[in-house]
Amino acid sequence: MKKILLVFVLLVTVVALASCGARTYEIAMITDSGDIDDRSFNQGTWEGIEEYADENNKTIKYYKPTEISFNAYVAAIELAVEGGAQVVVTPGFLFENSVHKAQSMFPEVMFVIIDGAPHNVTDWGTMATYDDAAPDFTIADNTLSIFFQEEQSGFLAGYASVKEGLTSLGFMGGMAVPAVVRFGIGYVAGAYYAAEEDSVANFSFASNRYLYLNSFAPSDSTKTTAAAWYSAGTQAIHAAAGGAGNSVMAAAQETTGKWVVGVDVDQSNLSARVITSAMKGLAVSVQSALTDFYADDFDGGRSITLGVSEDAVGLPTATDSWRFTNFTTAEYNAIFTKLDNATVVVPTDRATLSTFLTGLYPTGDFAALLEVISPTPAS
Repeated sequence: MKKILLVFVLLVTVVALASCGARTYEIAMITDSGDIDDRSFNQGTWEGIEEYADENNKTIKYYKPTEISFNAYVAAIELAVEGGAQVVVTPGFLFENSVHKAQSMFPEVMFVIIDGAPHNVTDWGTMATYDDAAPDFTIADNTLSIFFQEEQSGFLAGYASVKEGLTSLGFMGGMAVPAVVRFGIGYVAGAYYAAEEDSVANFSFASNRYLYLNSFAPSDSTKTTAAAWYSAGTQAIHAAAGGAGNSVMAAAQETTGKWVVGVDVDQSNLSARVITSAMKGLAVSVQSALTDFYADDFDGGRSITLGVSEDAVGLPTATDSWRFTNFTTAEYNAIFTKLDNATVVVPTDRATLSTFLTGLYPTGDFAALLEVISPTPAS
């Protein structure tokens, strides 16, 4: 009996020791300036990874860098690889430098960068690089770069807002980065397109209702500014600002009859004042990349851009999310089809927006609005 007990104890000890070994996580995500509970960009991406992992029995882990810097991002990627990552997902343009470095450091690891493409440039004015080498924009074979046509999603939100009867609009972007700028350009274009279509008298998107917050974090100042806009008559604010959108929602909730247009994911569950959300398929795109990877069909070395034609951007149409009372899903499907077949081509930058707006209103003066949307670089 003593021998049996001894053997049993030894077996338990071996199992216990084995279980103490470092666990590996084959899919990793590195968060950017937000966290996985930002209810926007990071969370949308992470939830896509979680769903894929649950359905396919994969191990996952997210890593939050110690700070927002090139070295901290590279260190987080190294930590993920040391932890067993075979695929590293990086949501956001802030990873462009770090993925550029990591893709050559770890050629056996696959990288998926969303809203960005690898490069070594750290200063676009001087074209300085992090490695003092010549500017390089190589997307290695182990990297897939994914962009979205945010301008189409923003257009649909602006169009729907005006069709609903909301004609005093505002836009708050987190920072003037390409994706956020495209959301705003689309929102303005869609609003003016609907106003012209419905012959809305004297429609104008005021230049002092278009603002970049220089932060994606919630703050009292953002809430105060949003509240001031609402008090001055603004009916809806498109908050393309990550977690800062929560501050805009808080302001809307404290004022009767005001609305927020959410961003990235369906944010209707966050507030009863979210009338719709300008979404992009973060979860679907990363799941598609992971599916290809595990099917040995990962198609790296390239950048792809997804839009309405791939059903990758749009507004939520589920009954619980649809808060329009005048604008119908049939009207939504009709304008969506126009974007899909290029009957309407949504502008993507200052020049094309200017052409688009003057095409709708030949005598309109849009100079002030265009300036705040995309400031003229200092000479």
